[in-house]
Amino acid sequence: MNNLLLAAKTAGGGSSVVIIVLYVVVIIGAMYFLMIRPQKKQDKRQKDLLGNVEVGDSILTSSGFYGVVIDVQDDTVIVEFGNNKNCRIPMQKQAIVDVEKLES
Repeated sequence: MNNLLLAAKTAGGGSSVVIIVLYVVVIIGAMYFLMIRPQKKQDKRQKDLLGNVEVGDSILTSSGFYGVVIDVQDDTVIVEFGNNKNCRIPMQKQAIVDVEKLES
């Protein structure tokens, strides 16, 4: 009789381990779909946005300044702020938040 009780307790313990593993898998899956996947989508969208910056585009910087792109280099752009033609500032592409394309 003791062997039957011991076998039943062991079998019940094994199924609880499976349930705990399933809970961990479900939690990790939920974290992926709620946190990691949207961040990857946003990073891809930002990378596409920065890759399509061209001369003449109107941009918004992360500090809230609006300007027009004068020159594009590898990881920097030269931006003209305001109507003053002497106010041309080189800045990193990562500081660009929004791009409005030049209409032709």
